Amino acid sequence: MSTQPIKLIVGLGNPGSEYEATRHNAGCWFVDRLADRANQSFKSEARHHGLACKLTLHGQECWLLKPTTYMNRSGQSVSSLANYFRIAPEEILVAHDELDLAPGDVRLKSGGGHAGHNGLRDIMSALGSRDFHRLRIGIDRPRQPGAVVNYVLGRPSQAEREAIEQAIEQAIDCLDDLLSGRLQQAMNRLHTRR
Repeated sequence: MSTQPIKLIVGLGNPGSEYEATRHNAGCWFVDRLADRANQSFKSEARHHGLACKLTLHGQECWLLKPTTYMNRSGQSVSSLANYFRIAPEEILVAHDELDLAPGDVRLKSGGGHAGHNGLRDIMSALGSRDFHRLRIGIDRPRQPGAVVNYVLGRPSQAEREAIEQAIEQAIDCLDDLLSGRLQQAMNRLHTRR
């Protein structure tokens, strides 16, 4: 399955230092790592309600974006930058925290629903499409029912954080296929790792 090359990678999270190290910001950790590897830094893009940088990854030009809206308004930032640079939903990868995967697990998904994730819900609404790609970074579910909000806004243990960082590294290793539009190959490489 060949797809469009990825032109925009979004890292979801909440703005502010108090949220930086929380589970809900796992998507931001992913794009931060990409920027670090390319020796690039994010700059404020007020008109796009986010922090952004442009870099070349595996020979492909690509934008990185961290919305500075809160999670449930992420679509405002994503749709603004995507519309301005004429980037189609199929050319967008959104990295986000995933309750249904354990720390250390990471999966690629193309399209689909939002599974209750407020950031994805708002992006789907703002783009008028669910056809963007998702990088689902596992954070696990809280043990107590009804504790999701406090859980995602809490910090992972040291062991969990290390597992998440390792999963992010695995995803970055598959990025060449993804950026070139070889989604199935990227999925095969990522999903068969153990």
